[in-house]
Amino acid sequence: MTYENLDAELLNELLGDGRASLRSLGEELDVSVTTVSNHLEALEAEGIIDGYTPIIDYNELGYDVTAIIHLKVEGSAMTALTDRLREQKQMSSVYETTGDYDIIAVGKFEDTDGMNEQIKNLLADVDINESNTSVVLNAVTEHEQFELDSDAA
Repeated sequence: MTYENLDAELLNELLGDGRASLRSLGEELDVSVTTVSNHLEALEAEGIIDGYTPIIDYNELGYDVTAIIHLKVEGSAMTALTDRLREQKQMSSVYETTGDYDIIAVGKFEDTDGMNEQIKNLLADVDINESNTSVVLNAVTEHEQFELDSDAA
């Protein structure tokens, strides 16, 4: 197994169980605990692994409304606006995009009243020229990660 293949296999194992021990990862990949530890440290140092977090089902916590907010903004205000959106507690994703809109933000809300209030506050921003909000009816897949290709046999 090459270095790159080992990294891909290691990442795939972590996708399956982010709480796996170094020992179990080593056994699964047929390498030493030291090798696993060294590769994890390198992946973290390179920024490929950016932390270990639980996957939270916000719907189960009462955040039943997901809104996708499309924004057209003044070009010079793009960075400041994306920073403000990122700081808002319930915005789970913020993207600078090409196409009809400059920014797309995804937010989670307990109800439509909370969503409406946050959107109204957002639209009071003078840097926003236009907006379009879509409410998600059904999240078919969300926050999914995918396994990496590896040449391991």
